[in-house]
Amino acid sequence: MEGVVPGNLDEALSLMSSKKYIPVAGGTDLMVRYKRWKNLVPSFPAVPLFISNLRELRGIYKKEDFVIIRAATPLSEIEANEEIPAILREAVSLMAAPGIRNMGTIGGNIGNASPAGDTLPPLYVLDADVVLLSEKEERVMKIYEFIKGPGKTARKDDEIIYEIKFKVPEITHYYYRKVGTRKANALSKLSFAGIAKVEKDVIKDFRIAFGAVAPTPVRVMEIEKKVIGNKIKNLDKSFIENIKKEFENHIKPIDDQRSTQYYRKKVSLRLLEVFLRSL
Repeated sequence: MEGVVPGNLDEALSLMSSKKYIPVAGGTDLMVRYKRWKNLVPSFPAVPLFISNLRELRGIYKKEDFVIIRAATPLSEIEANEEIPAILREAVSLMAAPGIRNMGTIGGNIGNASPAGDTLPPLYVLDADVVLLSEKEERVMKIYEFIKGPGKTARKDDEIIYEIKFKVPEITHYYYRKVGTRKANALSKLSFAGIAKVEKDVIKDFRIAFGAVAPTPVRVMEIEKKVIGNKIKNLDKSFIENIKKEFENHIKPIDDQRSTQYYRKKVSLRLLEVFLRSL
């Protein structure tokens, strides 16, 4: 099988600008997606460019107010790093099995753009930025602008996902739940991520995101604003039911081999209620 292993990031970007390659880091999704029958090499749509060896694409750093995770950083390193917010570490800890977390990367999980991508709901509520690098320029965009649909992103053919960065918000509550058939090696039927800041019985910040219930993760800031500023005593049954009804229009799951749209919608709204009540 033909493949290219660049020696450094500059060489990788030069190669990406010369013709179409498909960047491969851990390969835990791509090697499965493009597999063929036994003893046949994988059928990639372009020559794979193996980038997991590039030290410029690995590591976790703090710079000013930002936590920066380079794209080829293995998931297991994110899980173990205490600079990473607990909600993201918990989401990573529930992904697949230890061997896959040692190989899989955060850039791959984002670039795969699966509606069930486990890191996506936490990164949505963290307001994460995706930094894209080409030989010509650097682009920065919000993760919810980068993810366009199942398997579709805003990455151009000559770009590599360079890093993911976010400011760690001040929060008093967080809630993450992955609903799957079993605890390990399970794809999400759905997932929920929520963070909030409550100060003197007033909700100062409130962000939630749902995974695997629409073509992209669902976060609706207009509805979040209706929760922010309320006193805890206002979160009665009527208020919670109204917020759930507003989200109903945005949660549009499908039936597939893992679950039904009815189950996904019902459980998603229940998890929203659980989080609101936990405040």
